[in-house]
Amino acid sequence: MATIAIVGGGVGGLGSALTFARAGHRVTLFERDATPLPTTADEAFDWDRRGAPQVRHSHAFLARLRGLLAERHPDVLAALLAEGATEARFGDDLPPTVEGYAPEPGDEDLVMIMCRRTTFEWVLRRAVLAEANVDLRDGTTVAGLLSGPDVEPGGPPVVTGVRLADGTEVPADLTVVATGRRSALPDWLAAIGAGPVAEEAEDTGIIYLSRFYRLRPDQELPPRDGPAGGDLGYLKYGIFAGDNRTFSLTLAVATDDHDLRVRLARPEVFEAVAAQLTATARWVEPDRSEPITDVHVMAGLVNRWRELVPDGHPVALGVHAVGDAWLCTNPLYGRGCTTSFWHAQLLADTVAAHPDDLVAQAVSFDQATRTNLLPWYRASVAQDAEARRVASALLAGEDPDGDPDDPRTFMRSVLRDGLLPALRTDAVVLRAFMRSLNMLSSPDALVTDADVGARVLRAWQEREQRAPAPVLGPPRHELLAAIEVLGPAA
Repeated sequence: MATIAIVGGGVGGLGSALTFARAGHRVTLFERDATPLPTTADEAFDWDRRGAPQVRHSHAFLARLRGLLAERHPDVLAALLAEGATEARFGDDLPPTVEGYAPEPGDEDLVMIMCRRTTFEWVLRRAVLAEANVDLRDGTTVAGLLSGPDVEPGGPPVVTGVRLADGTEVPADLTVVATGRRSALPDWLAAIGAGPVAEEAEDTGIIYLSRFYRLRPDQELPPRDGPAGGDLGYLKYGIFAGDNRTFSLTLAVATDDHDLRVRLARPEVFEAVAAQLTATARWVEPDRSEPITDVHVMAGLVNRWRELVPDGHPVALGVHAVGDAWLCTNPLYGRGCTTSFWHAQLLADTVAAHPDDLVAQAVSFDQATRTNLLPWYRASVAQDAEARRVASALLAGEDPDGDPDDPRTFMRSVLRDGLLPALRTDAVVLRAFMRSLNMLSSPDALVTDADVGARVLRAWQEREQRAPAPVLGPPRHELLAAIEVLGPAA
């Protein structure tokens, strides 16, 4: 049995704590925010999580995450459902336009969990606290790492625990840092002579704004028989069903779209825009639901990858980063919680395979991270680069597809006039898309599957014979005109 110090009480830290504790290790979990355990999901929604502002935004709990819970922590999944979370299964509420659907092996894995981020963390923390070998120290700030002798002369430093802000030293056999996208881990490593930690960072080019709602007593959620969001080029939006009759809407705009980004932070403008969008309008009808929060804004969003084992050589031993402290992607794609929890399970598996070899631990965990998670980082960077190009063109009043010789013009045409129509009509394409969206297949599965590719291309070739696609929302100038009566941007 090892003693393990885990820094950060979000999804990655809690997932690590639960898995290591159930493997028999002694765990001390440090959480900077003082957050006593609530007694209900609604009380958890009022948690003061200054260290994790993203909890006030929409979250997706993908099928990959649900599968890990079902396989490894079924009691946690059962507790989530008992506390009001629901499951969305592939095949339920399919659009009536989808043809040829029949259940196939693997569909039973394609199940998402619908709940608020705070509810998920509350249930997960409750499970962690039920483990006798866990010591949760909330309201406690970790200020740095402790280090001991090198494994060999000139080798990387060995982390032997953590140092708290009050100077207390807490020894540990293994330290896990799950402190999120703004993690101080590189500075902590530099302070003990490790590093430097090289990193890639790409601005996502967006800010996003979220608001939560609750259904009125006599109302139900609209059926999930249409789009759950849309991409207008200048504006992206999504609907996220929650637990206990709640849901949230998220709108995302380019960081340099001053007119929209400033206006949307005002509740009356947010509501007016939601009423203009095809998928969201029926959700925010005053007779159906009422807002239960202000509009929350999150900016400074980047895709980041850190090199903690460059060229197979760990910068330090006895310490591992989990989740956003290692890699983070655009939260618009909804992969953050799934990535963090999955990463925690990969770490636990690695430590179990190499309990006494710190070098093998570091190298194997790096390999597992590269194999399972790096492709999602790369996909996010590529998607965001194209989204920035399109948004910039639209903001300048230009046609993003104006150059017929640009291969991106053809690819956008295939996406718009091939993939999107196929998703509305072809069960095979929709299944493949949903499996990739839910991180059950690789990010490039849609383009590497020959059958799916042929179906998408067939839909593209039939674009001239097809009725116009459903309108997901107005063009930018019309939306701005509709909200102009609510006042100019500040």
